[in-house]
Amino acid sequence: MRLITTYLTPTEGTITFDETDIVDDPNTVRKNVGYLPQDFGVYPDLTATEFLEYLAAIRGLKRKEARDRIEDLLELTNLRDARNRRLGGFSGGMRQRVGIAQALLTDPDLLVVDEPTVGLDPAERVRFRNILSSLGEDRVVILSTHIVSDVEATANEVAILSEGRLRAHTTPEKLLEDVTDRVWELVISQDELHSLKSEYLTSTTTRRTDGVHARIVTDSPSRDATPVSPTLEEAYLDLLEGTEEDEPGDAL
Repeated sequence: MRLITTYLTPTEGTITFDETDIVDDPNTVRKNVGYLPQDFGVYPDLTATEFLEYLAAIRGLKRKEARDRIEDLLELTNLRDARNRRLGGFSGGMRQRVGIAQALLTDPDLLVVDEPTVGLDPAERVRFRNILSSLGEDRVVILSTHIVSDVEATANEVAILSEGRLRAHTTPEKLLEDVTDRVWELVISQDELHSLKSEYLTSTTTRRTDGVHARIVTDSPSRDATPVSPTLEEAYLDLLEGTEEDEPGDAL
């Protein structure tokens, strides 16, 4: 994320945006990229409006242009009623919405958000996902997350990175296709759980009155297993399991 947003310079390889190399012309790229880092800091004594006005001035927006843009962004992020409250009193979700607003001040063509829903309550997470989905209609949004449900709710393409390597670049639908007819559920005793996990890729286990309900990903289930619809998380786990089994140096 820091390479894409020009906060770091690549030591090898290239990154281009709209045919512009970020190393050769970082200023042009910065003008067209909005960034919400994972640890987004605010000035707690400023109101939401004051904070956005301050950042707009730093980024070179003229006063009237900034005022109009901030009005639109407060509406987009549902912060209009909180515009005159100090940021120190904002919840984590409200601060993240301010973070999205500041990232959009210059109306960038590319929006980069890093782990934006970590620590948010379920209601704020849904609200934030909805904002990202709407923003993706007229610009490119790159979302970095370890929360698979965020991907399910917002993404039409996914790139999976593991240990610094690109493991897959595909669609959520294609990921699910790869585990279709390979996910099963079975009911076992607590004593059988350890051996099950050692034999199969086990995605979830739930204790119920009739035993432990376990979901596994495999081509060769036991006879008492029942086929179930796969989840994106199971597709993700299966992909990582497969790449870990590759020999070192294998091309992916």
